[in-house]
Order: sequence, then C-alpha cells, then structure tokens
Amino acid sequence: MKVSDQIRLHLEEAISKGDLLPGDPIDEGALSEQFGVSKTPIREALIQLQAQGWVSNMPRGGSTVAKMNLQQLLSLWELLAELEAVAVRLACERMAEEDLRKLLALHEESRLVAADEDLQGWQKLNLAFHELIYQGTRNPFLRQEVLRIRFRTGVYRRHAFGALGRLQASFEQHELIVQALRARDADAAVFAMRDHMRPGRDAKSLNDFILNLPTDLLASQ
Repeated sequence: MKVSDQIRLHLEEAISKGDLLPGDPIDEGALSEQFGVSKTPIREALIQLQAQGWVSNMPRGGSTVAKMNLQQLLSLWELLAELEAVAVRLACERMAEEDLRKLLALHEESRLVAADEDLQGWQKLNLAFHELIYQGTRNPFLRQEVLRIRFRTGVYRRHAFGALGRLQASFEQHELIVQALRARDADAAVFAMRDHMRPGRDAKSLNDFILNLPTDLLASQ
C-alpha cells in the first residue's frame, strides 16, 4: 500500500472516531514525523480526502476537517437510511443461518448494555450489529458505501444521539429488525430499518435533533 493511502486511511479513521472533529486543522508536520515522510505523500492523501469531502482547504494554506451544513448532513443521513434499507433487504434474502444466529446472540448481548444505558458499549455493539447485516448482503461494494457515509456522519450522529431517544428505544428498534430477519420478511425488515435510521420520527424529534447539534461542528452555509 502506498504511503499516501496509509495516511489517508489513518486520517479517515481519526475523523470517523471523533479524534479529529469538523473544523480541526490537519497537522502536516505531525503526520510527516509520524510516518517518516516528506509532505508530498501527505498532500497526495489530503487531495484524495478533499475530493471525497473529508477535508477542506484553508484560504491561507493548510487543511481542516470538513464541516457540513445542516442540509448536507440531513441529505447524507437520508441516503444512509436508504442504503441501510437496501442492505437489510439483501441480508434478509441472503444471510446464512449461522450469520443470523450470530446476529441474534449479539442482539441479546446488547440487551443488558441498553438497560444499563452504557453508551460506549452500545456504540460498539451497534456497529457490530449493522456490520453483520452488511456482511449478510454478500455485496462488499454496498458495505463499502454504507460505511463511508456512516463514518462521514458519525460525529454528528453521536452528538445528536440524546435527541433521538435513549438506548432502550434503539434496542427495541433492533428487535423489530431481528424479528423481520428471522421471519425472512424483507418488507418488514426494510420498514424497521428505515424507521431506525431516520434522524427524527416526527417534527418534534427532528427539531430536538437539530437543536442538539453543536453549532461549531456545522458549516455556516
């Protein structure tokens, strides 16, 4: 793997985990020291990330983690919900019984995590839950696209989580998805997944979601 690709993946991971937040500057000097390279492969990586919407150029030079405005965020989240719906439909049709058993076991493990309101534990198990569905699609390209948008919007969704309902509500939504998968009912699975993924179930919850977003993470336009 080229060094520029290693740097790009490193930055993508840092952004997706929230180690680098929207608006944070990219420290090219620190990256140069960390990877033991000149700034040329770093800038190659930044050009790729800029093309993908991960970073933005500063007027006087340098790069920052890109911010999204509210319209961009909601548009991406809408697309994410539709891709998750496609994924669960394909998984419903293609998921092997062994994979389904793993999903059921993971879902049961998350029951206590939800009851304890363990947000960090839930985030880990939630990603694993969705990952098993992506694997069940037998479509690596779909998985790649879904994960790209999940990571791109992850910091915003984590900050807004409190406005969307507590862990128990999310667990109950997972329960409906699991039931549909067990019954191999693709239509019910799609409906449950869309309901699970949309940012607000009604005007009030959507408004609460918007108000809960830190303004310093959002672009002004």
